[in-house]
Amino acid sequence: MLPHGINLAATKIVTVSTAYNSKTNVQKPMQKCLLYSLSFGLIAAFLLTLFSNFICSNLLHNKVSSSLFYIIAISLPFISMSSALNGYFTALRKNGKNALARIFEQFVKIISTAYLISLFMPNGLEYACLSLVLGEAISEILSFIFVFILYNFEKRKYTVEINKKVNYMKEIFKITIPVSLTSYIRSGLSSLKQLLIPLRLEKSGINCSTAISTYGLINGMAMPILMFPEVIINSFSGLLVPEFTYYYTRNDNSKISIIISKIFKISLLFSIGVIGVFLFYSDKVSMAIYNNLDISIYLKVLCPLLLFMYLDSIVDNILKGLNQELSVMKCNILDLFVSIFCIYFLLPIFRN
Repeated sequence: MLPHGINLAATKIVTVSTAYNSKTNVQKPMQKCLLYSLSFGLIAAFLLTLFSNFICSNLLHNKVSSSLFYIIAISLPFISMSSALNGYFTALRKNGKNALARIFEQFVKIISTAYLISLFMPNGLEYACLSLVLGEAISEILSFIFVFILYNFEKRKYTVEINKKVNYMKEIFKITIPVSLTSYIRSGLSSLKQLLIPLRLEKSGINCSTAISTYGLINGMAMPILMFPEVIINSFSGLLVPEFTYYYTRNDNSKISIIISKIFKISLLFSIGVIGVFLFYSDKVSMAIYNNLDISIYLKVLCPLLLFMYLDSIVDNILKGLNQELSVMKCNILDLFVSIFCIYFLLPIFRN
């Protein structure tokens, strides 16, 4: 129930507001974004608190206390508002402040969790879990306070009032609804896909333990290695949203074309280089990381797909910057349906 897409909404609305005047006062649109994120964060907290006993008894078989969910619920509004503020700094190209906030959050999380575990661990496993959740909640709350202080210092630089009236809540819903729907649908379909793979492998004739083991090799060992270089792609792909929103707002199509051409060339060269490494050095990579050559074959078979997988996040953010959230939603949902269809019908056939 958290407001998926509020980060994107804040990024786009602030970018549009400052597209023609870099000193535009963005306090009003950000107030709307924070109000929206706070409202949905409180709703999510209320629902989690309301159903915490049901979750504990029916889904977790009373293995953990409902008090864990109460602590998580307290942190949800702060997580939600932090997301909006992160979008604000992304729009202003102030990503150093986002990075500083994340470092601060991780520092607080490590310190608080270590202290709480040392304090409560002697009381049993449940108190250890409580320490982990409480440490996470403390870090999220303090991280929000930290980034909010940064926001208050930053917003003083933007003083020019916007003359035209804009329905910011309408713009926020216009962005967040497609993103939220995509997130919820993808979450459900992704879970279904993860369940189907070992089941369809088993259907092809191999036993259950072998099916789960094979799936574990691919999803748990090969894929993390293949996707690790994407960290470099992701470090700049998120910055594409404000860039393309800025030029789209100014109708500067020539600049958009130039940037797209450069991004695709660089990304393709990077992807081809990574594919080459995995094709020729998969044995060495497998032995160095897992001391197991069984992973090597999966690296070789799957690495050509990296060309499309790395470009996916780039294209996704470009389309979001060009006001194509609905198109992104349709493509992502279609992608999952096609994946599920292929897994269900083709996996047993090709396995045989």
